[in-house]
Amino acid sequence: MILESHQIKARKVHFDFSESSVCWMKNDPLCSHVANGINMLLPAGEFWFCRVFNKTLPLITDEKLKEDVIGFIRQEATHARAHENVQDFLRENGYDVQDQLNHAHFLFNILLGDKPLGLPILRNKALEEYWLLFRVGIIAAIEHFTGTIGQWTLESKSWDSADPAMADLFRWHLAEEVEHRCVAYDLFEHLVKNKFGFYLSRQAIMMVIFPLFIYLLADFARGLATQDLENEKMQKLIRQSFFNFILEFEKTATQTDHLPTIKYLWKATLRWVSPKFNPVDEGNTEQALAYMAQSPAVKFFEQQDHRSKVS
Repeated sequence: MILESHQIKARKVHFDFSESSVCWMKNDPLCSHVANGINMLLPAGEFWFCRVFNKTLPLITDEKLKEDVIGFIRQEATHARAHENVQDFLRENGYDVQDQLNHAHFLFNILLGDKPLGLPILRNKALEEYWLLFRVGIIAAIEHFTGTIGQWTLESKSWDSADPAMADLFRWHLAEEVEHRCVAYDLFEHLVKNKFGFYLSRQAIMMVIFPLFIYLLADFARGLATQDLENEKMQKLIRQSFFNFILEFEKTATQTDHLPTIKYLWKATLRWVSPKFNPVDEGNTEQALAYMAQSPAVKFFEQQDHRSKVS
């Protein structure tokens, strides 16, 4: 767990994208499209996190962990709603995002829904517990990446010149990922009683999650880049192979430092392999809380609350 005395809570936020642009990282449409593509994936994924974790609440025997899981659920629901606003922003700017949303829906609501792999025949009492544990393990693996990326974001200065609203959206979200980085891992460990089974399970799951995570980032970004008709570089890039698209992202991210590289994520994956791995070592909670204390999106409602109390 993070800190025995720390309470994970959802924060009210407000974002105004009226002056934002789709290419919101300075002179970097490729990294902008990769980040924008994440907005297509997150709402479906994070609402799925909430549904899965809600099912685990009756199984949790540690009261502090249960409080953390409830806080996690509330934060993830807030994240999902915030990123839905970016989907609307992209539509307003002429982007058709329905294909990406359909893919996200299929992945989280059908393939990883309550019926294993979307097959009614596999939905039975004998498999129910194992399917729930498997999905908790998937979330723990994903949360390793979001927490790691969150710490990268807190330490990086490259977004200081990016669009303020978009940068704050991701920084606020990822700061909360750092704040709750231990919850999914702790829950998975709590539910899988056998330590050796826990270790083997999380390694097997990560073998699937890492390549799938990279694939989805690239696939959703390509879908948006295809529609960036005014950018000749993007149009040339999408005519190349999927693998070349990934290589170009790696090259661009290395040069601009606008997003973590695949090499960076691979190193994070190798740390996960260690039997001594603990997500508490992957981030700085105090640093995350410090950012949220000065986030414009968070302060918007705090200032409103203060004015209402004064009046």
